[in-house]
Amino acid sequence: MSRTWLLRLVIAFSFAQGAVSMARPAVSYRALALGADERAVGVIAGVYALLPLFAAVPLGRRTDHGRCAPLLPVGVALIAGGCALSGGAGSLVWMAAWSGVMGLGHLCFVIGAQSIVARQSAPEDQDRNFGHFTIGASLGQLVGPIAAGALIDGYDMAATSALALLVSAGVCALSFTSLWRIETRRTGEGARPKEASKVPVHRILRTRGVPGGIFISLAVLSATDILTAYLPVVGEHRGIAPSVIGVLLSLRAGATVACRLVMTPLINWLGRTALIATTCLLAAVLCAGIALPVPVWALGVMLVVLGFCLGVGQPLSMTTVVQAAPDEARSTALALRLTGNRLGQVAAPASAGLIAGVAGTAAPFVMLGGLLFVAAGLGVRGGRGRGAKSGVAQGRKAPAPRSGQPEGERQRH
Repeated sequence: MSRTWLLRLVIAFSFAQGAVSMARPAVSYRALALGADERAVGVIAGVYALLPLFAAVPLGRRTDHGRCAPLLPVGVALIAGGCALSGGAGSLVWMAAWSGVMGLGHLCFVIGAQSIVARQSAPEDQDRNFGHFTIGASLGQLVGPIAAGALIDGYDMAATSALALLVSAGVCALSFTSLWRIETRRTGEGARPKEASKVPVHRILRTRGVPGGIFISLAVLSATDILTAYLPVVGEHRGIAPSVIGVLLSLRAGATVACRLVMTPLINWLGRTALIATTCLLAAVLCAGIALPVPVWALGVMLVVLGFCLGVGQPLSMTTVVQAAPDEARSTALALRLTGNRLGQVAAPASAGLIAGVAGTAAPFVMLGGLLFVAAGLGVRGGRGRGAKSGVAQGRKAPAPRSGQPEGERQRH
């Protein structure tokens, strides 16, 4: 089957994620210009994930019942609207509200897009296709902060951050150019609404591999999110210009793109379990290291290595959750993973704001180090639990079934 649908999905995701990655630091700078302190910046960053926290599972159920593609234009419209309205907001309350709209739009897009990848990929192709899909996010994270840093001027932060938010709305609108014929086939998972509705959430959450995959994704995304939201605050305290902060964030994103381009060889070399555990552990050390008053060049090196490590967790946690969940509730399982992500995006920035207010702006990165350390342990534990799983679940193709082999035996292989 032609994979042009995946290319178009990556292009659309690049524009949507680029807009979000441009808007997130712009929101932080605009909030600072409106008089916000570290706590307020943390609250506004947390509101971004608040609406998605309650909407993820219903949207996943709806996607299990039918088509995924309609969520994509809805998500683009909400992201663009949230960016534009944030640029015109004159108070911290409205900044938080429109940040929540932006987050809801991002959730809609990601649930629809991830479900399309899961639905249209063969099991042995899921690691590769999810890795390629997340390249779209990394490309957006690469370009977005540079664009924001180029537009935002420290001497007129209020006006230039508003301009950056309006530009990000226009960037997001470009996603519409690729949203055509992405959902190219229907599979059994999307055509059985009655079966999908019978799978309770607690059963999905008790499935081996799902909780660990959710927590790993939560920890990795929290690290990316707090880096995006709080590195500008660290820059302000250390006297680093917004343009330099934008370059540093983009270096991290560029390393993540590089990681995902070589994802399949890395899995074949180390195996999924060792790859997840090693990268989470190294990322924990590097996140904690950001708290140290290192020079800018050293901070850049740390962020490059950190970006490479953080590039592993998201695509492999998607594959882990999809392959562990019941076939008729894969979109719901992905939505639960996103619910965990959004819970982390609510709790982590709010906690980071409180910690920063008490212990300083670098302290949240120590907290991230602890989260990633726990994720590394769960990665090892989950890998041991899946030791009897198939080669597909470990990132290798399963052996071809012998001729005449019964269907039940084929499925077990």
